[in-house]
Amino acid sequence: MDNGYRRTIEECVRSHASVMPEKTAVVCGGRTLSYARLWEKALRKRDGLIREGLAPGRLHIFRVSQDEDFIATYLAVHMAGAVAVPLERDCPETRFRDLVARYGDLVLPRNEDRMEEIADILFTTGSTGNQKGVMESYRAIWADTDNLIHAQGFSEDTVFVICGPLNHIGSLSKIWPVLTLGGTVIILEGMKDMGAFFRAFDYPSNKLATFMVPASIRMTLQLGKDEIGRIASKTDFIETGGAAIPQSDMDALCRLFPTTRLYNTYASTETGIVCTYDYNHNACLAGCTGKAMRNAEVFITPEGTIACKGDTLMSGYLMDDAATAAVLHDGTMFTNDLGEIDREGRLHIRGRNSDVMNIGGYKVSPLEVEDAAMAFPGIADCVCFLTESPIFGTAIKLLYTAKDGVTIDKRSLARFIADRLEGYKVPRIFQQAATIRHTYNGKTDRKYYK
Repeated sequence: MDNGYRRTIEECVRSHASVMPEKTAVVCGGRTLSYARLWEKALRKRDGLIREGLAPGRLHIFRVSQDEDFIATYLAVHMAGAVAVPLERDCPETRFRDLVARYGDLVLPRNEDRMEEIADILFTTGSTGNQKGVMESYRAIWADTDNLIHAQGFSEDTVFVICGPLNHIGSLSKIWPVLTLGGTVIILEGMKDMGAFFRAFDYPSNKLATFMVPASIRMTLQLGKDEIGRIASKTDFIETGGAAIPQSDMDALCRLFPTTRLYNTYASTETGIVCTYDYNHNACLAGCTGKAMRNAEVFITPEGTIACKGDTLMSGYLMDDAATAAVLHDGTMFTNDLGEIDREGRLHIRGRNSDVMNIGGYKVSPLEVEDAAMAFPGIADCVCFLTESPIFGTAIKLLYTAKDGVTIDKRSLARFIADRLEGYKVPRIFQQAATIRHTYNGKTDRKYYK
């Protein structure tokens, strides 16, 4: 993309509809939509929304439909000069009405420079559990798009399989480069139907790609190994992010997808898409997310947390100047993520500052313990946290699930972890569970276990 002229995604779709009208833009549920038909659908949506009262700067709050209708609506809102506010598909009615009542009449200022206007507001759960509306400008969307295109090799031939919620930046951000370049998006309902996921890779292309959170990757490795062999040669690249991916899962993906680019990415709704690292064609290092992309900068604060600069940053939190000022000032986004930058300039994630456990004066990252446990044969999932024990006092507890038909010997698991970590990091309490709770976007729900 040319830095001299930053085009919006809507402008790109309009151009594709003119230059290659029959090219497939979206596939969903057996239905296909060409770029010409997508543009026509978006125009009709725009006109309908304007008739209903949508005006420039107004917020259009809507539930994600996880299909071609979402993309048309998303484009239409921007084309009307309004702000897209997509919510999760199963957003409770009371919360939906509350957001409409609170923000439905709000009009955000327009700017002579379109790129500085707010395009989207994505609601995310902060460290306190409170919902915050992250304001994303057209500038940030363009910068994220440009980063992904140049760092991960998106092209007009890319066919991207979307299997995550489109109100979350992890999946939404993949629509941006695909539509910008004139590629094809395949939209799925999610990962509940593993068969549908693998059938999506039957699409006639050798440039298929997808984004999966680590929990979905783990499920795919457990349930779909036979199918992976069938699709590996057609898979151009796979990206993961949103949470730490265990070393054992990274190693397994490298074995099963020997020629596929496998990316671990550092990104968040607030920072945008910052770093990415192909661990299949470089050293396979857990927690390594690579160097900052071309529209971003990253550094480590004296406190050991990650800070980011660049055009990818959010504009702030909706109607919350205090919360914005606490994390975004001097053109820098200060995160709660712990990290290190190695001699080659690659960022390594060490967990979240709020998740670090203090045990006997030692600080322990739960990610390190969980990564060691996940390498034990038979472990399907796990979460590590502090608990109070009448025997040990404050102690590290590992809650885990086992693969089907596997019996976990707790003493063997403890010895396995002790062979890999310092003694103070080894859990004192082990408990098997039926499931491990995750958030709707695939992260381990640590707040539930605190």
